[in-house]
Amino acid sequence: MQNSSTIWKYGNDINTDMLFPGKYTYTCSTAEEIKPHLLEDLDPNFAKNVKPGDIIFAGTNFGCGSSREQPALGLRAVGIKAIVAKSFARIFYRAAINQGLLLIECPEAVDAYTEGASVDLDIEKGEIKIDDSIFHFPTLPPEILAIRDAGGLLEYTRQKLAQ
Repeated sequence: MQNSSTIWKYGNDINTDMLFPGKYTYTCSTAEEIKPHLLEDLDPNFAKNVKPGDIIFAGTNFGCGSSREQPALGLRAVGIKAIVAKSFARIFYRAAINQGLLLIECPEAVDAYTEGASVDLDIEKGEIKIDDSIFHFPTLPPEILAIRDAGGLLEYTRQKLAQ
């Protein structure tokens, strides 16, 4: 996909409060309530301009902080195709799987990306093409892709139980 997606690039230690401010934890629980507040303190343009198919590139320890589900739920709800980072905080990693949000660890791709570069992400092949360079990441297990395709772990489980 030689995409027209926007690439959003952020640094290291992007915590869950930066992704979704903690002050809304008990007042926003649905995707529609969460979406307008995504990254509002880090990047006020994000929630206004993000579109389905966009990709986030980030440094190390993406999603550190509290174990709230709202950041992953909101990012999935706005249609983020994947987050490519050098590393992820383990609790966020699990929350993302639960929501069907794809996370890809590929430090070389993060380092190689510069603003305006063309990005082609092939999940099935485990490849990220940035301009003319190709970076590989371990292909994602079929179960993770099935959870994504179902819209998250809850819906995946419902579908499995209905079979």
